[in-house]
Amino acid sequence: MALMAGKRGLVMGMSNNRSIGYGVAKALFDQGAELAFTCQNDAIGKRMRPLVETLGSGPVFSCDVAEAGAVEATFAALGETWPKLDFIVHSLAYADRNALKGKYLDTTRQDFLNALLISAFSLTEVAKAAHGMLADGGSLVTLTFLGSQRVMPNYNVMGVAKAALEASLKYLASDLGPHGVRVNAISAGTMRTISGTAVANSRFLYSESAHKAALKRNPELMEVGNAGLYFCSELSSGVTGNIHYVDGGFHAMALGIPDENEA
Repeated sequence: MALMAGKRGLVMGMSNNRSIGYGVAKALFDQGAELAFTCQNDAIGKRMRPLVETLGSGPVFSCDVAEAGAVEATFAALGETWPKLDFIVHSLAYADRNALKGKYLDTTRQDFLNALLISAFSLTEVAKAAHGMLADGGSLVTLTFLGSQRVMPNYNVMGVAKAALEASLKYLASDLGPHGVRVNAISAGTMRTISGTAVANSRFLYSESAHKAALKRNPELMEVGNAGLYFCSELSSGVTGNIHYVDGGFHAMALGIPDENEA
């Protein structure tokens, strides 16, 4: 029997077939999960439909988490179809492109508020709106990046937002643990996604992280997707409040190890 047979879940923020949200959704679908999706607005939802059809043609809900009340309305609508969920994948983050270049020092008040609201607080709103729907043993999984812990060139306010996200998941894990709901994060390495290219000089970060990683490469999409499958499945039934790195060992390295010809 497939690992996720009979399981239902919501994937929030999948944008295209190169996004990490898609990688997690694909891994879940391939193991038998039934999926629903959210997108920012109806126009994006229409563009997503062909991709959703490859993942079982589940329902798609518009949910702009920047708008007050949108999260609660989305889960109320989903609850009319699926009163119970087994997992939620939170793949939502945003910062203005102008805030992802130059110095963090130049971050504006509005860019800071937008990044923290969409990239961090949305997880708390989702947990509050959905925890009554998550079955005992349910899982909430979000996505982060090492820029939350260490300075990455041009990552700026998004690094601060991801740090807030990581702190939030630990408090949420404590709040939801007595209800049997787990909350974890995947810290993926540098990847060629649309959101990744929003960071200035992303090619430099991609090449440097591959060179310095213990495996001498960045992760593949489905390697991250399979980590999401682990967290959404019963394989991780005893794991919560965890940040799991899928970055080829990049997070463990202080300096890159020279190649033999360089040494």
